[in-house]
Amino acid sequence: MTPNTHWLYTCTFPDSAGSASRARDFVSRHLAENDLSYLVDDVRLVTSELSTNALLHARTPFTVCLEGLVRVVLLTVQDGSPSPPQRVDPITMDTRGRGLFLVDDASHDWGVTLGPGGSKLVWVEFAKRPAPATPSVLPAGELHCRI
Repeated sequence: MTPNTHWLYTCTFPDSAGSASRARDFVSRHLAENDLSYLVDDVRLVTSELSTNALLHARTPFTVCLEGLVRVVLLTVQDGSPSPPQRVDPITMDTRGRGLFLVDDASHDWGVTLGPGGSKLVWVEFAKRPAPATPSVLPAGELHCRI
C-alpha cells in the first residue's frame, strides 16, 4: 500500500469456470462497502472483461486487486502470461473482440505492466466523484437572514 491508499483488497481466482463471476462479486462487494456504488457497473464490466481474458488467453490463475486511492479506484488483474491484451477490429457480427474498447470507454485510464516471472498486470483507473462540500453549521437557535 502507498501513503495515498485508503483501502486495498486482493483475491486470487483459479483458472476455472465461475472465476470471472466470483471476481465480479468480489469487486462489487468491496465498492459497496466503501460507499462507491456508483462505480459498480463500470468496475464489474471491466473486471469481467479482464478476468475472461485471463481465463481464455493466459489459462492461468489470476489475481484481482482493488485499491482505493485519493482520487481514483485502481483495479489490477494479473495473470501468468506475458502477452499483453490485443485490440482487434471486430466485424459487426463478431461476438468477441470488443473487450478492450469497453475497458477504454468505462475507465479513466488503463495500461499494461509486465510483472515478475513472465506475468502481466493490467491496471485500470476509475475516477471517484469529489466529496460533497460540508455545509457550515450554525449554532442552535441562530438564524441568519437578509431582507
